[in-house]
Amino acid sequence: VARRLSLRKHPECRSMAGGKAIEHLAQTGNRQQHVFRLPMQQRRNCDFSFCGLQNLVNKAITEKEKEEGIQEGEILSCVKDIAAAVQHAVTVHIIQRTYRAMLFCIKNSILSPKNATLVVSGGVASNQYIRKGLQSLADANDFAFLCPPPRLCTDNGVMIAWNGIERLRAGLGILHSTDGIRYEPK
Repeated sequence: VARRLSLRKHPECRSMAGGKAIEHLAQTGNRQQHVFRLPMQQRRNCDFSFCGLQNLVNKAITEKEKEEGIQEGEILSCVKDIAAAVQHAVTVHIIQRTYRAMLFCIKNSILSPKNATLVVSGGVASNQYIRKGLQSLADANDFAFLCPPPRLCTDNGVMIAWNGIERLRAGLGILHSTDGIRYEPK
């Protein structure tokens, strides 16, 4: 969404990553100016998907560009409102799916309701709006809430790579030969 909104060109967001730019602009946007249908509402499971939301947002941006008579890549006047609406829709989707997962785990005795903990990490955990929503969900369901400080909530790819570096340094689980390994790309 940040790329589609060309937020690298926005004067307030030039040096920010996409997620951070969305969060920054959303703080002063009106999320009620654009309402995006939540993804996967017909599916009663714990899966996440943002493809449908991305398509809706792309269509809304295209319509607004036509309304404002601007080319793709130029900054829309309502960019803050779109950022706020998208951030809200993503947050509600994550909360709904996480709540279903919490209920599933308790119902199937995977977690004890007495000392259950919701752990949130990775890039999504650096977003304060999402973090507060998940904190409220945990509080409302008597779950402890653990979330690293935002400076440690980086992209999961970076976290996985760092884990690989540490394992290499420690000599843990490192293959010295790839003979006999079969790769199956998807």
